[in-house]
Amino acid sequence: MESREIAAPNVQSFYQTEINWDKLNKTKFYVVGAGIFSGVTLALYPLSLVKTRMQVASNDVLKNNAFSTFRNILKVDGVTGLYRGFGTVITGAIPARIVFLTSLETIKAASLKLVEPFKLSQPVQAAISNGIAGMSASLCSQAVFVPVDVVSQKLMLQGYSGFTKYNGGFDVVQHIIKTEGIRGLYRGFGLSVITYSPSSAVWWASYGTSQQIMWKLLSHGNDNASVPSQWKIVSVQAAGGVMAGAMTSCITTPLDTIKTRLQVLIFKEDCL
Repeated sequence: MESREIAAPNVQSFYQTEINWDKLNKTKFYVVGAGIFSGVTLALYPLSLVKTRMQVASNDVLKNNAFSTFRNILKVDGVTGLYRGFGTVITGAIPARIVFLTSLETIKAASLKLVEPFKLSQPVQAAISNGIAGMSASLCSQAVFVPVDVVSQKLMLQGYSGFTKYNGGFDVVQHIIKTEGIRGLYRGFGLSVITYSPSSAVWWASYGTSQQIMWKLLSHGNDNASVPSQWKIVSVQAAGGVMAGAMTSCITTPLDTIKTRLQVLIFKEDCL
C-alpha cells in the first residue's frame, strides 16, 4: 500500500512513497487487499485457465491459439467452464495472500532500515528493499500456495483431453493423498520456489524503481514540486505495474510451463 506526500520546500527533497508497516491500518490493509485480490482473480481467472490448458496441450491442439481455446471452452462448457476451480483458488489463495502481504510489508520495512545508512539513491533503495521483500514473501507463501495451485490446476483440466473429472476441491485433495500421499500436494514445489521467488523479487524491485524514476521524470522529485493528483498517482502506479509485469513474464513463463506440466501431466499418466 502506497502513499505520496510532498514535504514543504527545504524540508524534504523527495516525497514519501511508502507507508511504514507500524503506521499501517492492518484491518483496512487486509480487508481491502483481500477484496482487490479477489476482484482481480475473478477478472483474470479465465485467462489463467486458458493459459493452463495451452501449457498442457498435445501437439495437435497446439495449433490453436488462445482465442480458439477460449472459444472452445465456451462452446463445450459455457461461461461456467471458464471458472473451473475458482472457488478453490479463492478459498486457499486468500490465506496465502495474507501470508505474502504480511511478509512483504514487514520485510520491506526492515530492508529499508538496513539500506538507509548506505546513502543510496531513492530508485536503488526501492529496488533493493522491494526485491528482498518480494523474494522473501514469495518463499513464505509457497507452503500455502502450492497445494492450492496443484488442486486448482486439476480442476481447470478436469474432463479435458482425458483428465479425470472431480466433485470439487476436496475430492481432488482426497484423490491426491490416496494415490500419492501428502507430498502429492507439493508436486512442483521446488520449481514453484525457483519460478516465483526470483520473479517476485524482480517484479517488486521493478515496480518500486520504475515509480521512483517516473516521479522524477514528472518533476516530482524536487523541492518545488506540487502535490500530484490522485489520478496521476494511480497512473504512475499502474504504469509501474505494467512495466514490472512485462519484465517478470519473460522469466516466469518458461518455468511456469514446466511446473504446470509436472503438476498435472504426470498425475494424468498415473490415472490412465
